[in-house]
Amino acid sequence: MNRQLITFEVENQIFGIDIMAIREIRAWTPTTRLPHVPHYIAGVVNLRGTVLPVFDLAARLGWRTTEPTARHVIIVTQVNEQFRGLTVDAVSDIATIDSESLQPPPATSQDSVVPFLEGLVAIDERMVMVLNLPSLTTDFDLREAA
Repeated sequence: MNRQLITFEVENQIFGIDIMAIREIRAWTPTTRLPHVPHYIAGVVNLRGTVLPVFDLAARLGWRTTEPTARHVIIVTQVNEQFRGLTVDAVSDIATIDSESLQPPPATSQDSVVPFLEGLVAIDERMVMVLNLPSLTTDFDLREAA
């Protein structure tokens, strides 16, 4: 069975998210920081009257905090009924993969990116890490932030 991914870059690595979980891709907008949130929450933005929490994906993956510029984008995702924004360096492409070509992530320590991966797939001779959105975003509740 085929599925489509949006591919994008974070820290010179290629990631993918199932296209069905993406609601829109927005140009970078400065966020409003909130007190008492994890370090990987960049803040919130106004999404047509709705408060959208924005995750710094690099920081969430355990890498350095992103210093956003005008070239960064926010990928608006939906997991169940919750919308979340992900700050990424650049959106690359739409790729169609065979679901059976998705390989499980390697077994490593819990301090790695691996817990957030659904799997890996080779696209055009580059390894693409396919993100598991629920594992990235479910431990943060905006109601607890302020």
